[in-house]
Amino acid sequence: MKALQPMSILVFLVAGALNAQDAKVTPLMSKDLAECPGKEGEMITVVYPPGASDPVHRHNAHAFVYALEGSIVMQLKGGQEVTLTPGQTFYEGPGDIHTVGRNASTTQSAKFVVFLIKDKGAPVLIPVNPTALGVSVSPKPKSGRK
Repeated sequence: MKALQPMSILVFLVAGALNAQDAKVTPLMSKDLAECPGKEGEMITVVYPPGASDPVHRHNAHAFVYALEGSIVMQLKGGQEVTLTPGQTFYEGPGDIHTVGRNASTTQSAKFVVFLIKDKGAPVLIPVNPTALGVSVSPKPKSGRK
């Protein structure tokens, strides 16, 4: 029976890692910006399940972030890691590389809205190879950290 206890713990830890979910992105609206030919405004919500994180990426857009629920950790290449709570904001410029985007909690979801000004039809998110850029990515929070 004692030999099964370590195996049970291992199965529990692996199952928890495999159940980690990706962020859920919901488009809210998109509008051509007549005063800025070739540009559009796009608004989305993002929900990070507990423990979720984004890959290193960029937007090639002006991205204005507003935290709605929970706590979100953000960092741009060359910048400091910041933790947003409801009502706080964050900005990413077209040339910025987003190295950290994750839920600060492993037990509660986090939600934020993003307003982007970008080229019409351009993708909202463009993955970036962190190794090719020499970007250091911070680890996900340890279990139990909120």
